[in-house]
Amino acid sequence: MKRIFIAAFLLFGIFLAAYCQTKKELEEQRQKTLEEISYVDNLLKETAKEKKESLSELNIIGRKLNLRESVVKGLKDEISLLTDRIDLNNLAINMMESDLKILKQDYEKAVLSSFRSSKGNSEIGYILSAKDFNQGYKRLKYLQQITKFRRQESEIIQELKSEIEISKKKMEEDLARISELKTREEQQKYLLQGEQNRQQKIVKSLSSKETQLQKELEEKKRIARRIEKEIAKIIDEERKKTETADLTPEQKLISNDFNENKGRLPWPVERGVITSHFGVQKHAVLKYVTEDNIDIEITSSGSTPVRSVFRGVVSGVFSIRGANMGVMVSHGKYFTVYLNLVNVKVKKGDKVDTKQEIGKVFSDSENGDKAVLKFMVFEDRVKLDPELWISKKN
Repeated sequence: MKRIFIAAFLLFGIFLAAYCQTKKELEEQRQKTLEEISYVDNLLKETAKEKKESLSELNIIGRKLNLRESVVKGLKDEISLLTDRIDLNNLAINMMESDLKILKQDYEKAVLSSFRSSKGNSEIGYILSAKDFNQGYKRLKYLQQITKFRRQESEIIQELKSEIEISKKKMEEDLARISELKTREEQQKYLLQGEQNRQQKIVKSLSSKETQLQKELEEKKRIARRIEKEIAKIIDEERKKTETADLTPEQKLISNDFNENKGRLPWPVERGVITSHFGVQKHAVLKYVTEDNIDIEITSSGSTPVRSVFRGVVSGVFSIRGANMGVMVSHGKYFTVYLNLVNVKVKKGDKVDTKQEIGKVFSDSENGDKAVLKFMVFEDRVKLDPELWISKKN
């Protein structure tokens, strides 16, 4: 019985420790997401000043919707954790109350039995009535053991009562926390609904400009082909240098280090939101139309410095009509490309360090001063998803 109480207490303690750790992680993630939502709101306010709907605004709202849904999911996860803890708490309380009932019954029987046996026979008389010294000593030890047992049983009963009260208090706190989280969840759902309505309104407005959007899409594809052609040219030039020799020891080291830091590379801008993803993506407005992106787009606002995500050597600085300047940095067999730049601060052959500024993102005054960086990662000529390489935390 005592073992059951201990097992239940330990099980609850383990779950509590795991919950506290997970709760902390959920709260940290939620706080970070809400901060990013606030940043996205500021971007949208700048766009709203232009008083016209755009794909840029639609992409930013899409990111905001993803963030809001993440907040709602986090709240649901924490509610689920608390519900599980309440269930386990109830189980522990039931087990402890059952143990307490049995302990009280056994204790009452022991006290009653002791009272009956001692009636008319004092403990001293019981010891003195022994046949000899050894029997008297044994009777003394027996009485001491009975006293110790009663004291232990009494302590266990008090301990159980205390643990039951603590567990009930925790359960009340958890229920209050669930109520609070559900209120916050409803608030976030309300905000989400409003943002979804705004998104649908913009989609409807832009749908009436289908011809214009088609032209913009074709121009975007032409720019993408120019970019790929220029990048392929620079990579080929780099590879011609090493046709008769392998990468230098320094290039191999940089290449290996770059690969080992996959998923941990710093962002190419200090602050921003990803508004366009790598690979085949559905067009935000045009039905049955997809885009095959070789880059990701990171949207910021105003004057935004661009920095190299890793140490390397500038392989090329080039200009693309319709996309401003581009910088390509070699990291051994890997390459990173930064496009839509102005005020470029490096030239071909320059060595750059991690987070070294290489230029600024072009800020579009006709689109709320949006600064949209196109960022690419290559392994030789193979296009890679940049989101898999940069840190999750901006």
